Amino acid sequence: MDRVKTGIIGCGKGAHLHAQALKNLPTSLFTAVYSRTFDKAKTFAEQYGVKAYASIEELASKGGVEAVIICTPHPVHAETAVQAARAGMHILVEKPLASSLADCDTIIAAARANGVKLGTICQRRFYPPSLRIKQAIDAGKLGKPVLGVINMLGWRDEAYYRSDPWRGSWAGEGGGVLVNQAAHQIDLLQWYMGPVDELFGYWANLNHPYIEVEDTAVAVLRFKNGGFGNILVSNSQNPALYGKVHIHGENGASVGVQTDGGAMFIAGMSRITEPPINDLWTIKGEEALRDQWVREDTEFFQRINPMVYFHERQIEDFLGAIIHDRQPLIDGEEGRKTVEIFTAIYRSNRDRRPVKFPLLPEDKPDFDGRLL
Repeated sequence: MDRVKTGIIGCGKGAHLHAQALKNLPTSLFTAVYSRTFDKAKTFAEQYGVKAYASIEELASKGGVEAVIICTPHPVHAETAVQAARAGMHILVEKPLASSLADCDTIIAAARANGVKLGTICQRRFYPPSLRIKQAIDAGKLGKPVLGVINMLGWRDEAYYRSDPWRGSWAGEGGGVLVNQAAHQIDLLQWYMGPVDELFGYWANLNHPYIEVEDTAVAVLRFKNGGFGNILVSNSQNPALYGKVHIHGENGASVGVQTDGGAMFIAGMSRITEPPINDLWTIKGEEALRDQWVREDTEFFQRINPMVYFHERQIEDFLGAIIHDRQPLIDGEEGRKTVEIFTAIYRSNRDRRPVKFPLLPEDKPDFDGRLL
């Protein structure tokens, strides 16, 4: 096998990025889509020259689809992923893997039971400045990473929340800034710092009275390696500012990536306005490289379509995992880690106490502390 028959489940705004990537990749034979609204799927399919199907099962049985990307709203990721797994299709889920730990575990179990590959979209790991940080940590250039910091200050206006009926509600979106916007930065933090031991956090809706979900959250973390962390994420700054992840090492060296600048891009509604760059780099002997990397990354950003290119890199890896029968670089277990962290913030705010890791699903009616 050198090509995989691919399809998309969910034909909303973000699905267009995946459709373009699937059309571009030589290891992908993009053939089919499914949406709960067949007319929507048909319109989407016509745009990309593929076929719309009336059910997830038909994607596999009639369309011959071998791998799907799930682009549905977060709370229905589990439902669609389980159906896809039972139909024998490999599953790549848009971030986050799910909006609850119970749903994460359901997806992971379904993939294992049906012998299919499972991955989670975290395309910011493939940014060159993000990769440099991971490579520096793995090479021991910081010693042990002892302090990790997320600062993500963005803006979402009322038009954004009105753009889709599921946005801004617990039932439709599963959460706010933690679930939808900050998942990428949370993923990078845990990728760099390693497993979390304990977390204390708060969340609130500070200036978006027309939505249910949180627009701001803060947390302090203790990692199992003895290091500390801090998370500050918000959709309450107008105009939007930036998203940054900084890592500080025990030897005094610091590195950082600004994943988003100027404005946090909105799939299907806006574009990436500034290139991702290493905004901090103090490793001894490498300080002067930062300016060079900023120039190189800016030039590279201008040569590519950044909205699609990094999705292509992750989808390329996932299809390679299918073709060569290996694990994808970002599998379901990795996706669950981000959900575990934002779930801990919700629970900590509810209980007004630190939350110890690992977390298991709760059998409570308050959606892990979201429904106050």
